[in-house]
Amino acid sequence: MSTKWDDTSWQKEFLEMKAHKPSDVKLLMKGAKGFKDAWHLGTLHVEYERLKKKQEEEKQQ
Repeated sequence: MSTKWDDTSWQKEFLEMKAHKPSDVKLLMKGAKGFKDAWHLGTLHVEYERLKKKQEEEKQQ
C-alpha cells in the first residue's frame, strides 16, 4: 500500500463535513508550514477518518 502525500481531496471533503476554526481552515487549505502544523494536520486527518467512518456506518443502517 502506498500513500500519495500530495493528495488533498480529504481536506476539501473534511471542510464540508463540519464547522472549523479559522486557523484550521487555513491549515487545511494551504497546508503545513512547519512541524507543528504538520502534527496538527495529522490530528485533523484522524478526526476526518473517524467522521467518515461514522457517516458510512449511519448510511448502512
